[in-house]
Amino acid sequence: MHTIRKATASDLGMIKDITNHNILHTTANYDYEPKTDAEIALWFADKQNGGWPVIVAEENGVPVGFASYGTFRVKIGYKSTVEHSVYVSEEAHGKGIGRLLLSHLINICREEGYHCMVGCIDASNAGSIAFHKKFGFTEAGVLKEVAYKFDKWLDLQFMQLLLK
Repeated sequence: MHTIRKATASDLGMIKDITNHNILHTTANYDYEPKTDAEIALWFADKQNGGWPVIVAEENGVPVGFASYGTFRVKIGYKSTVEHSVYVSEEAHGKGIGRLLLSHLINICREEGYHCMVGCIDASNAGSIAFHKKFGFTEAGVLKEVAYKFDKWLDLQFMQLLLK
């Protein structure tokens, strides 16, 4: 059984593990170095202090994924747009966890009155792009060779969902 709930401090180990796996093994996250406990705790505190949601998906009571959104850009004109992230543990891929997290996050966004959600996805990640399209996200442009990781240049695909 899959459930969604608000993240708590007890979830930070799972969040760190999933984040670090993605940093070390994928281009879903363009960081190079694994996050420390202190960095994850600061990230979580910043989300809480900013009033941004962090939600967790559980499978049979075990946390297996998380999602959040936050500031897209800091200029006031962007205040109705958020950038989101959805991460699922490798063991839980293909079980509907990402779908559950993103649908819940979209509902929170709508309830909070946001106008647009943006996803910034490695352009070679066809699975994530197709996943977002299932929720109505559209491709909004590609920035060529804006990141470098694993000894290659990476393109960044912008996707957006208009909420209203």
